[in-house]
Amino acid sequence: MLPRQGVTPALARFVASTRWDDIPDSVRHEAKRALLNFFAVAIAGCRTKPIELALKSLAEFSGGKQATIVGRTERIDALNAAFLNAAGANVFDYCDTHLPTVVHPTSPLAPAVLAMAELRKVTGPEFLLAFILGFEIECRVGAVVSPGHYPKGWHITSTCGVFGAAAAAAKLLGLSETQIVWALGNASTQSAGLCECLGWPAKSVSVGNAARNGLFSALLADKGFEGPPEPIAGAQGWIAAMGEPPDWPALLDNLGKSWEVANNSIKPYPAGFVIHPLLDLALDWRQENPNATVTKVTARGNPLLVQRTDRPEVATGRESQVSLQHAVAAALVLGKAGLEQFTDACVNDPKVGALRKHITVSSDPAISTIAVDMEFTTSDGKVHKRSTQAARGSAANPLKDAEIERKLRDEARSWNARHDIQPLIDAVWTLDKSADVSTLAALSVPR
Repeated sequence: MLPRQGVTPALARFVASTRWDDIPDSVRHEAKRALLNFFAVAIAGCRTKPIELALKSLAEFSGGKQATIVGRTERIDALNAAFLNAAGANVFDYCDTHLPTVVHPTSPLAPAVLAMAELRKVTGPEFLLAFILGFEIECRVGAVVSPGHYPKGWHITSTCGVFGAAAAAAKLLGLSETQIVWALGNASTQSAGLCECLGWPAKSVSVGNAARNGLFSALLADKGFEGPPEPIAGAQGWIAAMGEPPDWPALLDNLGKSWEVANNSIKPYPAGFVIHPLLDLALDWRQENPNATVTKVTARGNPLLVQRTDRPEVATGRESQVSLQHAVAAALVLGKAGLEQFTDACVNDPKVGALRKHITVSSDPAISTIAVDMEFTTSDGKVHKRSTQAARGSAANPLKDAEIERKLRDEARSWNARHDIQPLIDAVWTLDKSADVSTLAALSVPR
């Protein structure tokens, strides 16, 4: 790949120059929806074993009490709060998805912005603007190396999330264009994460690091910590190291005119998003045929569905979140696809395990990541064909605002039945009118 100068400076100029008035109302609203969903999934994950272990480890080295851990009464230093909140939001694979890249953009991004809001006074419009710009940067950086980056084994949420966190924090710090280039350079050299860790607690390390290291990158730049002038597109820069033919238009075209948050998808199920169209069909079919016995299921979907989720043999709840066989079997046997269906107990359910063995999948590049064709064979020998073109929660078939609110209420209630989460919901919807968002994260903590 030939180096291309001026790419990172162009992104930095965009971050530095964009103002709140430049953001369309529809984009502002999508940002609020993403934040509501973030709090739902972060609350769901904040007391899981990986987060308990990480908190126990990090607390030994943190003397600060600067920032909130979403859903918990403990406080910790801002960098480690960003780590824990990002890891917690992504631990269940229940977070939002940018469909063109399959980045989970808000998990590594929101924690950095929330930590900054507790370090310095930040208004609601400033908070939302930084979030939207960080979202744009991480998704466009992901797009420049897609579609090959993720199938090669890079966990794109982590490798690209660090850029979004750095850009958002840089905006809130009021950094100059040159300093933002430094921040993105600091982020580029800390970009990491492997898909081999999906389904294991180790996945949370790179997601947490994306938030923490992105925030750290901007804080370093604020103090004059310099980086190269072209860290993203230089001869030995990030794109070159990733080894993918760059899609330059996806990175730079219509910057500031089109907005990637408009392509965001919010999950109704805690599993890899490519599994969602299968779950839609399985749950609908089960509801329509409650007394039928399924003996075999075949599916035909996007190559990414096969590459990432064709896992008939799973041993843990974590693994089951990226197993299409388990997800479909549990949905058909139990008629549900919530957090309880992706636990060790459900993995060991004999009926679910038996059906997993009779679910197969094939690849078809003509089918999008949000679509699937399926056949359900029943005990009477009949074959029932079903298909969908747009999974629930996708940008083409989005969840309603009320459904996202309900998701947040349900997750808050699951930890503490008396936790009144309505003040947090109200605060997110009215962020653009807030003069100080320093207490936003604290509203997630049961009182």
